[in-house]
Amino acid sequence: MSSFGSADTPKANVDPELQDFLMAENERARLSAQIHEFNDICWDKCVDKPSNKLDSRTETCLANCVNRFVDTSLLITQRFAQSLHKSQGM
Repeated sequence: MSSFGSADTPKANVDPELQDFLMAENERARLSAQIHEFNDICWDKCVDKPSNKLDSRTETCLANCVNRFVDTSLLITQRFAQSLHKSQGM
């Protein structure tokens, strides 16, 4: 059984508009999964005991934690793009 959008499926038979839509939905799903992962990791790292209000230390920790993950993801993406660009140039 081949998965939807796999290499077994000829791209000529797929409507380009549908293909664009599926790519966009896939990116949204990946972003959502990444956000949930950041939430879980940063929550475990920063929240000592749940309460009805975040104190400033916890709020700062959560913001810094998420920002570091975003920075790291961007750096990795940029390095990968540079590496890909260099390999295509050779």
